[in-house]
Amino acid sequence: MKSKFFPALAVFVGTAVGAGYLGIPYVISKSGFLPGFLYLVFVALFILIEMLYLGEVALRTKGNHQLTGYAQKYLGKPGKMLMFFAMIFGIYYALTAYLIGEGKSLSYILLGNESMAFVFSIFFFLVMVCFTYIGLKALKKYEQFVMILVWATISLIVLFFAKGINIENLSYINKEHIFLPFGVILFSFLAFSALPEVKRVLSGQEGLMKKVISFGIIVPFIIYLIFTTIVVGNFGKNVPEIAVLALGRFFSILAVLTMFTAFFTLTIAIRDMFRFDFDLGRFRGWLLAILVPLVLFLLIYFFNLLTFTQILAISGIVSGGLTGILVLLMNIKAKKFGNRKPEYSMPINWLIIVLMSAIFIAAVLAEFLL
Repeated sequence: MKSKFFPALAVFVGTAVGAGYLGIPYVISKSGFLPGFLYLVFVALFILIEMLYLGEVALRTKGNHQLTGYAQKYLGKPGKMLMFFAMIFGIYYALTAYLIGEGKSLSYILLGNESMAFVFSIFFFLVMVCFTYIGLKALKKYEQFVMILVWATISLIVLFFAKGINIENLSYINKEHIFLPFGVILFSFLAFSALPEVKRVLSGQEGLMKKVISFGIIVPFIIYLIFTTIVVGNFGKNVPEIAVLALGRFFSILAVLTMFTAFFTLTIAIRDMFRFDFDLGRFRGWLLAILVPLVLFLLIYFFNLLTFTQILAISGIVSGGLTGILVLLMNIKAKKFGNRKPEYSMPINWLIIVLMSAIFIAAVLAEFLL
């Protein structure tokens, strides 16, 4: 039997590596490289543990569910509604960020500036209206291709820009913005919504789940670290919010590809949440998934409400924090009430739940109060 590891990994990485990595160099350039690097390591390890807990929940549960379905099964209706809020808040904010990022990237690539960013954002939306209705089969084929392109492009970035790294750009620390990177970095690792799709891809080979999750965190971590080191090392405090634009038109294609993939994956995830967990059907679920980000984008654009990195940070902190706490609670319940024997099991107790939840709560308070 042909291994399903790579297709499943492509779905996972394609969800994680979206718009988030484009904002990491900017926020790290504000705080300093060393604090940013420590955030990268800490968040990667923290989210790896969370994703392994969620993977176990999926493996202990028969049938197809999105996160809201798992929450209802193990935490009841209140859990379902909290997960629903966390999921739609995070995904809709992410999709809105992708609309903004794609518009700016396409305008820069084709025109050399961002003057037509709004028009290109609308164009990108119209393209995604068509593609997001295709479904999982097309998603698997496209994401494997994009993951290869991402690695190839990162390799070229290293080849062309490694010599331009200035150690001074990596050695300063700005205490005034010391907490700034956390939200954007957390957002960049959030792939909770990909787990149900990963489970579907791995059907019959569920034993690969733990390996897929582990590599699904390692691959983005390596990409983010290399990309951030190159960009901050070359441009220091002059990094734009969408960092890849500093590298020129050719390399900005990387942003277009990864945001296309992430938009695709997240739209399907939220479509299926409405479809499977709220019984709205495929079409109505898709319609809700695709139209809400457009409305948010138009509001943010015309009223100038938030910047690109502010959207990423708020989404990461609020959605990631709430989802992370719910995943911990679901795991401890799934160990007792799950209806399937999992391929792996993670140790958990109430001390772990309290400590990890406290970290999420502290992150939320830091984002909005500091």
